Amino acid sequence: MDKEIYLLHDINIGVAVAWDDGLIVPVIHNADRLGLLEISNRLNDIAARSRAGKLVPGDVSGGTFTISNLGPFGVEQFTAIINPPQTAILAVGAVQREVVPDQVGQISVKPIAHMTVATDHRVTDGFKAARFLKDLKDVLEKGWLLQL
Repeated sequence: MDKEIYLLHDINIGVAVAWDDGLIVPVIHNADRLGLLEISNRLNDIAARSRAGKLVPGDVSGGTFTISNLGPFGVEQFTAIINPPQTAILAVGAVQREVVPDQVGQISVKPIAHMTVATDHRVTDGFKAARFLKDLKDVLEKGWLLQL
């Protein structure tokens, strides 16, 4: 902002929501302090209010990171555009069943979701983005980690 980098202490997750007139990114404020059920409830609330045109300015401001999901539209993979002044956005594609070999070469069919992250390299680097994606993969593959 204003050619300066500000460290924001809140974790406010923007969620891209499609509606008839386009796209809007309401924000789940202080997401790091919420449990999964509360995040889910807030997500459902802001998505419904977004589509009904009932958001207030505080609902769409203060985001620090955005998630964009085109999975419901059948899009397997895409590149999302960062929403300034945020520094990153996660693009989530549709879950598809794919043939996957295991460590010993045995083949199985598993649900796979492709995700990409775009980052502002003035603030962070590709190594940190790669670590984030690895950590996200680990959490999603071992669902029990979501409860920690």
